[in-house]
Amino acid sequence: MMPMGLLRGVGAALIFALPMLMTMEMWELGVTLDRWRLVGLLAVSFPLFLLLSREIGFEPTREWHEDVRDVTIAYGIGIVTSAAIMSVLAILGVPGTPSEIAGRIAIQTVPAALGAMLGRAQFSDEEGDPGQKEETFGGELIIMAAGALFLSFNVAPTEEMQLISFRMGAWHALALIPLSLAIMHAFVFAASFAGGSELSPDTPWWSAFLRFTVSGYVTALAISVVVLFLLGQLDGMSIERALRVTVVLGFPAAIGAAAARLIL
Repeated sequence: MMPMGLLRGVGAALIFALPMLMTMEMWELGVTLDRWRLVGLLAVSFPLFLLLSREIGFEPTREWHEDVRDVTIAYGIGIVTSAAIMSVLAILGVPGTPSEIAGRIAIQTVPAALGAMLGRAQFSDEEGDPGQKEETFGGELIIMAAGALFLSFNVAPTEEMQLISFRMGAWHALALIPLSLAIMHAFVFAASFAGGSELSPDTPWWSAFLRFTVSGYVTALAISVVVLFLLGQLDGMSIERALRVTVVLGFPAAIGAAAARLIL
């Protein structure tokens, strides 16, 4: 990878990770979260980043080993960037045990690495990239999953998520589902945003709604469940309460998924 590509990756890692680098709940989770959950977080995100690299990586790739290389570099950028910023901001703790320091860096690595992965798509000045692939349904889902992961990871550790789900009743949760779907659909198809998808005159609206909006929302909910579970936010909850907090987190996750289709 060229030095300019690395600089783009570092810049994007900072943009994506800085809100979480300066969030107290994230610092504490790095200390208190079970180590197997931290390892699981890195392990689960790796295949998603691998598929994302196939769609929009640092550079055009033709072989899977090139994608593994790109994801490994993204993790490296995430680790170094997170450690450097948290050290300067005195977040790592003085003194801090090796386990606490490693935990705080590990939990910040995922959003920073995601930002590094997206650096090329956002900051590249190359046009007509020969490695850019045609849009596919699977590729769209991967991009939506990345957007859902970013926004859900921003808010999942906060106490406000739990408070909102506690205050909501069943009807509030049920109303939030069609609202999330409507906003997702409006983001991509109804609003005239640059990068939005245009429907052909022969395509009924409900076809695109089912193929992209509904499938994107299901993807956002799946990402939300995984994030909540790995961050320990579902521990000790009843099924009904867990469903409510998942729907609540699914709201920003769905917006992140829809926005990702516009931006990437």
